[in-house]
Amino acid sequence: MGNTSQQKTTSAIDAHHYTYQVRWDAKSKQYQATVAELPECTAASPSQIEALTTVETEAMRRIAAMHAAGIPAPIPLTERRYSGKILLRIPPELHRELSIAAATQHISLNRLIANRLAGGAADEETSDNQSDV
Repeated sequence: MGNTSQQKTTSAIDAHHYTYQVRWDAKSKQYQATVAELPECTAASPSQIEALTTVETEAMRRIAAMHAAGIPAPIPLTERRYSGKILLRIPPELHRELSIAAATQHISLNRLIANRLAGGAADEETSDNQSDV
């Protein structure tokens, strides 16, 4: 189940700290609830609240079963440590395009990509337009 540094003893995991999502499914005409850390835990209900409480209960049962089997439960996403580094593979053409954009804006390629991921693309365009004036 991944890196052991990203796991706690199962008894120390609080299921309420997991990342839950509840969404409407038009096909089934029910709310679908999921747990990001435990993709096998799902619930469906006509009620949002019922879908959420059902999937939370399922997550707690799953954690208890993992504990009983001696399997560590995943650490909640919000409690994990992140290095701030990712390895990204992109097509060479996109790499070239991004490198040129970074050079023309006088920023590093890393800064350009981080800005775009953070939604800063509009800020880059604004600074481009200002530098042309």
